[in-house]
Amino acid sequence: MIRNINYRLLITAIIIIAAATTEILREKGPSFLRPGLRLYAFVGNAGDGTVSVVDLIRVSKIATIPVGPSPSGLRAHPKLNQVWGVSTEGGYAFVIDAATGRVISHISVGGSPFALDFSPDGNRAYVAASGSSTLVAIDCNTGQVVAHVRTGRRPWLARVTPDGKQIIVPNREDSTVQIFDAGTLALLASINVASHPEQVVVMPDNSVAFVSATGSNEVSAVDLKKHVLIANLQLTGAPAAMLLKPDGGELYVNVPTSHGLEIVDTWRTEISESMVLGSAPTDGTMTSDASLVYVSDVATNGVTPIEMSTRHLLPQIPTGGHPGPCALDPSGDLLLVTNEDSGDLAVIRVRTQSLITMVPVGRRPTSLALKLF
Repeated sequence: MIRNINYRLLITAIIIIAAATTEILREKGPSFLRPGLRLYAFVGNAGDGTVSVVDLIRVSKIATIPVGPSPSGLRAHPKLNQVWGVSTEGGYAFVIDAATGRVISHISVGGSPFALDFSPDGNRAYVAASGSSTLVAIDCNTGQVVAHVRTGRRPWLARVTPDGKQIIVPNREDSTVQIFDAGTLALLASINVASHPEQVVVMPDNSVAFVSATGSNEVSAVDLKKHVLIANLQLTGAPAAMLLKPDGGELYVNVPTSHGLEIVDTWRTEISESMVLGSAPTDGTMTSDASLVYVSDVATNGVTPIEMSTRHLLPQIPTGGHPGPCALDPSGDLLLVTNEDSGDLAVIRVRTQSLITMVPVGRRPTSLALKLF
């Protein structure tokens, strides 16, 4: 009888240990990956001129890649196994081979680039050089500049419309938005907008662009069919990151100085709601169905999840110091947050809304890209 009881206890213990081990492994990395697939986070460290590579299966840093001074604007190429970025101080774009971690190309683009964007087919990259007032188009297969054109003063970035036909460039010092033909870089229109435009998001149907203006605490709506200004929407403070729902129905604008989120009804082109979130919400991301929005707060060192259907705030998730850019992995299992002051990457389990670990990366991480290959 004693032997039977001990045998049963042993079997029970084995089952419990196996279940616990499985759960721990699930917590360590995304479960959707097939054998042979890799999922890496690339983190641009503005303070030391490097890009750190974090394996999201092992949840550890596996490489540090020197790329040049002040890397920013990291983007995963939509077709190739590459990650692109720009060196703001170096005046060039760089290309990293995702599999080997080697920099395979430096492409001169002009002074002070901050970001880049790709055409939907991945054949071209577009970079606005703020310091030299130029827009360049790069052939992604050859790494060569194939076209360039003058812009207004201090172009902040180049944004490609979803159909790949137009390039939108906000010129910060001119307070204009210029629209270029994506194929030829011919200027199609120049439109006056609110003061000091910076960020741009475009409706999925290519109809309207929303442009944040830090100089006047506004968001400008620009008609991309008629090439005219629709309206300037007054905010409660200077806008930071803008997040557009996948269906285009709502635009969420972080406003750090008023501690909240402004919600724009994009169909009516008006501000419909305001939410108080914390101290200084600056950046964020959302799930693919837009049911949850995550907003990083640089003052409280955490990320606030918001259930958007009810506008309900969930408990804040702690991160490192001065959290900034956020991203969700392709499955939506993991939320990643760069922490500028503490120099690490927070890895958060979405299912439990809890911090898994902090991965040290480099000095002043300020940009983030994920690559599955």
